[in-house]
Amino acid sequence: MGIISWIIMGGLAGWIASKITGHDASMGVFANVIVGVVGALVGGLIMSLIGKTGVDGFNIGSFLVALGGAVLLLAIFKGFRKKN
Repeated sequence: MGIISWIIMGGLAGWIASKITGHDASMGVFANVIVGVVGALVGGLIMSLIGKTGVDGFNIGSFLVALGGAVLLLAIFKGFRKKN
């Protein structure tokens, strides 16, 4: 998947994940894109560790993996922010 596709899918996944976790007001668009792209990487890594296909193209399965990774990343981030 090309870099533009990663950014688009990551931005969308990060935005939806921020809506799900309630971080939308506290994070900007750039942060949502970063969380989404990193979430896609995390989701893809987790999927590959359990022997499944991760983010392998611009499709619904890859988007769901990216979204799951972004939600997981935001939940971890939210947990660290509550402790501080």
